[in-house]
Amino acid sequence: MRKFITALAAVACVALVGGAAVAEAKPAKATVVAVQQKLGVIADGVIGPQTKRALKRFQRRNGLTVDGVIGPETLRAMGLSAHQAKKGGGTATLEEIAECESGGDPTAVSRDGRYRGKYQFSRATWRSLGGEGDPAKAPEAEQDRLAKLLMKRQGPSAWPTCSKA
Repeated sequence: MRKFITALAAVACVALVGGAAVAEAKPAKATVVAVQQKLGVIADGVIGPQTKRALKRFQRRNGLTVDGVIGPETLRAMGLSAHQAKKGGGTATLEEIAECESGGDPTAVSRDGRYRGKYQFSRATWRSLGGEGDPAKAPEAEQDRLAKLLMKRQGPSAWPTCSKA
């Protein structure tokens, strides 16, 4: 019986260590930059003390596990996805921006409710473009039209997190 318990404990330790290794996987630099932009800290692509503190504050405010790790749950809460860090250069198209911002879902709302619709408009930006009501409840064609207008006015920098393809 003692050998069984020892073996079981060893398996549990290996499982825990393996799980920790997966949880601590280093995100791509572009993902870190996107997270830093969302957090409002210097976007240098390095997870330093300032980024960790800001991450923990964000996680605490959003009811997430407070670990300072950029994991899938934190990315989702920020309205980001790991696939945003695409390889290659150039500027993203509106189609790519929509995919990055919301998965192309015109009804998407960020976890904190601040960003809404296919292009994750803030309500202020939506109104400045002539939009009325809630962007996430507007017809997709209207969201596309106003996103084109925003792209014409500000270029891809209007979506700093997703504008690099």
